[in-house]
Amino acid sequence: MPREKIKIAITQMRCSEDAEENCARAETLVRQAAKEGANLVLLQELFAGLYFCPEQNGARFAEAQTAEESVVVARFRKLAAELGVVLPVSFFERANNARYNSAAIIDAGGALLGVYRKSHIPDGPGYREKFYFNPGDTGFRAWQTKAGTIGVGICWDQWFPEAARAMALAGADLLLYPTAIGSEPQDPALDSSAHWQRVMQGHAGANLCALAASNRVGEETVGGVQMRFYGKSFIAGAEGEILAQMQAEEGIAIAEITPKEIQTRRQTWGVFRDRRPDLYRPLLTLDGKTNQ
Repeated sequence: MPREKIKIAITQMRCSEDAEENCARAETLVRQAAKEGANLVLLQELFAGLYFCPEQNGARFAEAQTAEESVVVARFRKLAAELGVVLPVSFFERANNARYNSAAIIDAGGALLGVYRKSHIPDGPGYREKFYFNPGDTGFRAWQTKAGTIGVGICWDQWFPEAARAMALAGADLLLYPTAIGSEPQDPALDSSAHWQRVMQGHAGANLCALAASNRVGEETVGGVQMRFYGKSFIAGAEGEILAQMQAEEGIAIAEITPKEIQTRRQTWGVFRDRRPDLYRPLLTLDGKTNQ
């Protein structure tokens, strides 16, 4: 049964090319969060290695593994079972000839509930993800876990209100976004961190869902491109208010939510009652035309 109150932990850490070192650092953070009472711990996007997408390097494809064979997924399933925490785990997934930027949804107890595949794939300076990843085909879901009903998106997904709304409609009380975002190589003066946070606060408030985003920190150089990841991981409440906020430090932050209160507020506020799906046809098009 889901808990009446849920403690959510977000993590931030630097990454290297050494997968064992990265996984050990991530495990230390998960253990710290569990020791402080967390029921769910959110790790950042592709934490097992450097964020390799600034360059197009075909050798990277060999690093992808299925959810069943992934050593990263197996390690954190074992950890989830030991600590009794829910652990969405970001990994580079292989499925026959396809490759995905995915999250394994691991319940407390270690059960693999399924996989979410990143739906929106960016392609710009520093973030050449279309070279590596197919667009996800899983759609947006709500996963019933021992720490409540969660929806999971990955990084670029967090800019799309349609994704957040779809997960909320499916029943999610908590939206989770593992992330790798920072500097923009084409414009060193551009800092998207405040915009990034406000957009997700809007998702929380508009959908009356709690929300957590976990980003990486530190500088990484791949293919001659230097990236600085700004961190700023945070947890927001169901009105979009900030419950916990990090800056550029490594570590964890924790906040508590009460799913029943979120569900009651969602129903009494009326935004789902008063929706008009019959008028939203332009959302199913790219150009906003309804062909009427």
